[in-house]
Amino acid sequence: MPGAEPFLFQGGRLGCLLVHGFTGAPNEMRGLGTCLHEAGHTALGPRLTGHGTDLSDLHRARWQDWVADVIDANHLLQGLCDHVVAIGLSMGGVLSLLLASLEPIDGVVTLSTPYELPPDPRARFARLLSPIIRTYPKVHRRISPPAEGHVSYPAYSMRAIAELDALLRVMRGRLPDVHQPVLSIHSKQDASVAPEAMTRLHRGLVHAADHSMLWLETGKHVVTEDVSREQVEHAILDFIDHLG
Repeated sequence: MPGAEPFLFQGGRLGCLLVHGFTGAPNEMRGLGTCLHEAGHTALGPRLTGHGTDLSDLHRARWQDWVADVIDANHLLQGLCDHVVAIGLSMGGVLSLLLASLEPIDGVVTLSTPYELPPDPRARFARLLSPIIRTYPKVHRRISPPAEGHVSYPAYSMRAIAELDALLRVMRGRLPDVHQPVLSIHSKQDASVAPEAMTRLHRGLVHAADHSMLWLETGKHVVTEDVSREQVEHAILDFIDHLG
């Protein structure tokens, strides 16, 4: 899909791994990557398996593929940089936390990141329903159109939702293994991921060196493309500057 290409902006010796969200594409992290690169950092935005091509590709993706994607991207950055910070939006935040529990990175930033699936029966029984209902449309697109230039699938893959559920379960079990500093950012107006998810993540990060939370008063789910974008960028730059 046009705009779904991965990106690498090579800069300084601190690398920023920018992980997009579920059904999204690297483009939703490109603006943040440009900001970080202009501040002197290296920014890498990989494209997760099954994303940014055709929805049928997402049906075949498994949560282990997404974990392998971020591990591979981290290894690429480790070869270019001395330090790496993982920054993820929504499911990308889930993958960033999981990466921190597995690999020696220096910090994590989560944006609009879920703790579990929403209480929707279709999500709860996604694996059982997937042979019957392959996709269903994104209702929020009719309520709140995506930002101009936003690249994502117009519908959800039922099988991929089951994989996301499995990924969330793994993340929740690994939260105590995250020892790095974590910054979490969430909008109070997020209608896609309940804002209390950030508080639940906070309770699970019992061994993180530090976990700071920033509540946004405005903006919706994709905070990297929303009205609070500059506030998000400044908070991330400040977090990186204080990692030492």
